[in-house]
Amino acid sequence: METVIHPSAVVEDGAKIGPGVKIGPFCTVGPEVELGEGCQLISHVALVGRTTIGPRTRIFPFASIGHIPQDLKYKGEASTLEIGADCMIREGVTMNPGTEGGGLRTVIGDRCAFLAGSHVGHDTKVGNDCILSNNVMLAGHVTVGNFVIFGGGSAVIQFARVGSHAFVGGMSGLENDLIPYGMAMGNRAHLAGLNIIGLRRRGFTREQIHDIRRAYRLLFADEGTLSERVEDVAGEFDSHPFVHEILDFIREGKDRAICTPRDPVSSSG
Repeated sequence: METVIHPSAVVEDGAKIGPGVKIGPFCTVGPEVELGEGCQLISHVALVGRTTIGPRTRIFPFASIGHIPQDLKYKGEASTLEIGADCMIREGVTMNPGTEGGGLRTVIGDRCAFLAGSHVGHDTKVGNDCILSNNVMLAGHVTVGNFVIFGGGSAVIQFARVGSHAFVGGMSGLENDLIPYGMAMGNRAHLAGLNIIGLRRRGFTREQIHDIRRAYRLLFADEGTLSERVEDVAGEFDSHPFVHEILDFIREGKDRAICTPRDPVSSSG
């Protein structure tokens, strides 16, 4: 596979460029960057720091990838940004490496799409197959599961967790943890049900969706405390892995607040 570097691009000594990489006009690639096989920098991409890009990832004009974190406590520590394979990073996207206070790593999974103007803050972890629509903002130390979709202009507060298969509506401000399969809407965001459309698209059966729905109603009913309801649901759905993914997410958060419905949910049906 032929590697092509435009004459106007600046690739500093030390950068590791894989086979078949295409670097377009006016790109800059720093000395500690690693570009995997078949990556493509369209044009005007600024790529620096201890940044690793997985195979076949495409980065579009004016993206700023790997520059120092937007954290006033950052003192130049050797931190990294790791981006997986087959990602699409559109115009004006910014991604920052980690800091000492967050484990020194920002990590992006495979097959993610970051649309124009979206931002991934320092020490954030994004799973596989996620979509950040235009102007989505993930603050530092955020954790995102797999198959999560963020609507345009939504924002997630630092240290928040977003479970797999969740959906955050456009212009929403998420300040609490969002359970797996959940759907959050509004500013400040509330839990607005389950991401049923996403579950159907990903091949969940009617029976699986029905069980997740029933567990959701029980979890967010108005009887008892949340911890009591978690244990009740665990007993009733002892062999249902998707329900236990939600329960494990809540337990792992310990004292962290989770995104809840605006009104109590009926536990019937």
